[in-house]
Amino acid sequence: MARMKERFLNEVTPALMQKFNYKTVMQVPKIEKVVINMGVGDAVANSKVLDSAVNDMQLIAGQKPVITRAKKSIAGFKLRENMPIGVKVTLRGERMYYFLDKLFNVTLPRVRDFHGVSTKAFDGRGNYTLGLKEQLIFPEIEYDKVDKVRGMDIVIVTTAKTDEESRELLTQMGMPFAK
Repeated sequence: MARMKERFLNEVTPALMQKFNYKTVMQVPKIEKVVINMGVGDAVANSKVLDSAVNDMQLIAGQKPVITRAKKSIAGFKLRENMPIGVKVTLRGERMYYFLDKLFNVTLPRVRDFHGVSTKAFDGRGNYTLGLKEQLIFPEIEYDKVDKVRGMDIVIVTTAKTDEESRELLTQMGMPFAK
C-alpha cells in the first residue's frame, strides 16, 4: 500500500511535471478519492438483501459502507422516498492507495477476457468511472457465500483539470488501459 504512494511521489510526479511543463509540484494532479457504489434495487422488496451487499462492500473496501437512500418516490419501481437502495464507500489516503494497488494488479487481471479498461470513461473534468459486472473478481469475496452477483461503479476522483492529464496520471500509476 505504501508502495503505490511512494511510486507516485518518486516516479509519477517528476514524469508528469516534465510532460505537462508544471512549474511547481503543487500543480501536479493527484488522486483525491475513490468512491465505490453498489446499487441494490432488490432491497425495495427484501431489506435482508442490503445486509449481504454491506458485508461484500466492507470486505472489498476495508471500511464500513454507508447505506444510500432514495431521494424521490417512484411508483413504477414501487419505491418510496427514503427507502434504502444501495451502499457506497469513499476511500481516501492509505486505504485508497491500497485499494487502487489491489484493483490494478490483482482484481482487473482476474476479469474474463480482459483487454484493458476503456479510455473513454473520463467525464471531461479529469475523473474516471469504471463499471464492474460482478463482485466475484475481488479476492476477498468467497464464491460459495455469494447470494447474488452484483455489479458496482468505481469512481476515481482526481485534481486534474483535463482528461489528458488524468489519463496520464492513471497510466503512470499502473492502470491497465486498453491499447
